[in-house]
Amino acid sequence: MSYVIEAPKAVSLPVEGETAAFPVRRIYCVGRNYADHAREMGHDPDREPPFFFQKPADAIVPSGSTIPFPVATKDLHHEIELVVAIGSGGRNISVDNALKHVYGYGVGLDMTRRDLQGEAKKMGRPWEMGKGFDQSAPCTALKKASVIGHPAAGAIWLKVNGEVRQKGDLNQHIWNTPETISYLSDLVELFPGDIIMMGTPAGVGPCFPGDRLEGHVDGVGDLTVAYLK
Repeated sequence: MSYVIEAPKAVSLPVEGETAAFPVRRIYCVGRNYADHAREMGHDPDREPPFFFQKPADAIVPSGSTIPFPVATKDLHHEIELVVAIGSGGRNISVDNALKHVYGYGVGLDMTRRDLQGEAKKMGRPWEMGKGFDQSAPCTALKKASVIGHPAAGAIWLKVNGEVRQKGDLNQHIWNTPETISYLSDLVELFPGDIIMMGTPAGVGPCFPGDRLEGHVDGVGDLTVAYLK
């Protein structure tokens, strides 16, 4: 196939123990999936249906990167999350069968231009420019579910310059991984290469030029990213 302009580069994530990479198709993010985070954002943490937003696949940044501080924001926030990588797709996937569709897991950051997001909310406009900007999705290499299983509990935390900012447990998800996959597959058809970012615990807060972020999920991995001064 030839193109009239240069084709964009394929986006992928490395896989631990494999030479081949995992191709990334779409990034789906679950909003307010921890009760304490819902409260800190001024919302009722009751178990209402999940909602989703997206980031472009090329927002992914490999762990260990040093990247420019985002433009057009004075209030950049960190949100540490479990990443679920879909290996086989489908529609109307049942909760009982959902984990069969998971290839593996990683650790990711849903970086957020909170000021842009907040202004969009007040005006009843979409969030995309607050969430889906360049380099807004740092992510680790994936670990295969066939190796580590399906983590449903375990510590998740984030440090900024060595100071713990966020701390929670995967068992605090309002909607767990199989429930989330099932619900999302009722809204859109899932395909191999899709990834789902599973929401963040309480403690989100600002980052600044020169900051170093370290994230962790028990049994899944460790993420580091730094912002240029």
